Amino acid sequence: MTSVPMTDFVPAEIDGTKWENIEPLMNSLLSREVSSKTELEQWLLDRSDLEAAIGESGANTYIDMTCDTESETKQGAYTSYITNVVPKVKPIGFELDKKYKELAEKLNMTGDRFAVLYRDTQADVDLFRQENVAIETELAQLDQEYDKICGKMTVEFEGEEKTLPMMGKYSESADRSIRESAWKTVAKRRLEDQETISGIYDQMVTKRHQVAQNAGFDSYVEYAFKSKHRFDYTPETCFAFHDAIEKHIMPFVAGLDSTRQEELGLDGLRPWDLAVDPKGHAPLRPFDGGADLVAKSQKVFDQLSPELSKMFASMGDGSNTNGTADGAMLDLDSRKGKAPGGYLYFRDRSQRPFIFMNAAGQHRDVETMVHEAGHAFHALYCVDEPLVWYRNPCMEFAEVASMTMELLTMPYWDSYYPNAGDADRARRKQLEGSLSLLPWIATIDAFQHWVYKNPTHSREERAAAWLKIEERFGHQGHHCQWDGLEEERKFVWQRQGHLFGVPFYYIEYGIAQLGALGIWLISLEQGEEAALAAYKKALSLGSTVPLPQLFEAAGLEFDFGDATVGRLVERVQAELDKLPK
Repeated sequence: MTSVPMTDFVPAEIDGTKWENIEPLMNSLLSREVSSKTELEQWLLDRSDLEAAIGESGANTYIDMTCDTESETKQGAYTSYITNVVPKVKPIGFELDKKYKELAEKLNMTGDRFAVLYRDTQADVDLFRQENVAIETELAQLDQEYDKICGKMTVEFEGEEKTLPMMGKYSESADRSIRESAWKTVAKRRLEDQETISGIYDQMVTKRHQVAQNAGFDSYVEYAFKSKHRFDYTPETCFAFHDAIEKHIMPFVAGLDSTRQEELGLDGLRPWDLAVDPKGHAPLRPFDGGADLVAKSQKVFDQLSPELSKMFASMGDGSNTNGTADGAMLDLDSRKGKAPGGYLYFRDRSQRPFIFMNAAGQHRDVETMVHEAGHAFHALYCVDEPLVWYRNPCMEFAEVASMTMELLTMPYWDSYYPNAGDADRARRKQLEGSLSLLPWIATIDAFQHWVYKNPTHSREERAAAWLKIEERFGHQGHHCQWDGLEEERKFVWQRQGHLFGVPFYYIEYGIAQLGALGIWLISLEQGEEAALAAYKKALSLGSTVPLPQLFEAAGLEFDFGDATVGRLVERVQAELDKLPK
């Protein structure tokens, strides 16, 4: 697989974190005379390469900051980028957007190959306000502060200091007293920073509402949909998704909970009873450390697809613990000072993906590994696309790429679990989770709609809204007993980093999960090769076509309402019935 060559316009070696390196190039694009389609195409290529260089410089500072939130040097580098470069890039970027829009209209280049780019640029031009640049910088700094707070969270448990991701394994302990103690220890630690995190969120909501008002919107909801280029669905579509989850998924999860409660011999489920194996089996332990996780994942992809295997092998052995140093593409193990969560960041100029995660030896880390690998495959399938904007797929379909890998790799999970019983347990866990994840997605999405439709709410009103939504969809889909845990329950939402750094980015997971299940069904009905062919065909399009056409390319209907959700529940249940109980 080849990659798109850099143009002569941008130096091969450029530090995009320095404004003095960027400004002359942006001004050159702004002043360049363009009078033909050929010249506009070259202008776009040059601008694309410059944006790729700037974006990659920012990506590296972000990755390194999240890999080591305690490093003042790395924190300072990221802070400098978001305060000294991004605010200066945005105004000129707006002028470049305007120039492109005018040239595209003048030269009749608003359709066919350029339709999506023109549509997105038109929206960005409509939304830009100079006064919002400073506010967006402040929001980025607040999100950085949230990451620092979470990265510092550790607890003493069983005589050792542990990060919160490390504590996850205790949720699977067969000893209920250990599960309860671990859950309460983590919850107590989170409450210590509740007030500070609530304050950060208060500021974010206020500032985002101001951004929306500055751009002429009544609320941040409408602003967010346009800024995320959501042209193919509306808030009402999201509400229909919420209703479908309540109608079809909640009964499915209730059935799982009833069985779990009976098998555990409990009168009711508590928050610490949701991850333990109800039959008393020992917790799944698929790997020991990041390097072992990568080695076993490599065996999985070797069996699934030679093409995907080669892509995965190019990313390294998983032993790196120092961010982007020495060109690394993986930093996997959990450690103190590392920001929570997991992500794939594609560096657009070198075209080298980077997977960040907090592996702690649990099955959910396997899911994260193959999930983020799917994002990497998406990026690598698009490397021949010359325009950077088309190499970055819309989020709704980006998540199809990742979630599909969670499902298509299942037949080969014996590489993680040599014991056939453990492998089947993992597959059951994945299939059940593919549906039981959806109520949490609906919870977070519904919460965000309420928050930004009511931007002047008090903390008490926010807590009440959260509890009402959680009553509808349960605690991550499950209805638990919260007696004595009322304070902890009010602030469960603070664990979801998307609410802080990427507002309104969560419904994408729901849309994508339905798409991923659709491709998985192709593998069951037409065979694995057909599913992989559909996967590659759709991913290779990047974002060159609108979202419904991406689904169509994968052989899927673009729908996330009642009929689709109901059908998928029936099919997943049928496959679950085939697995050993």
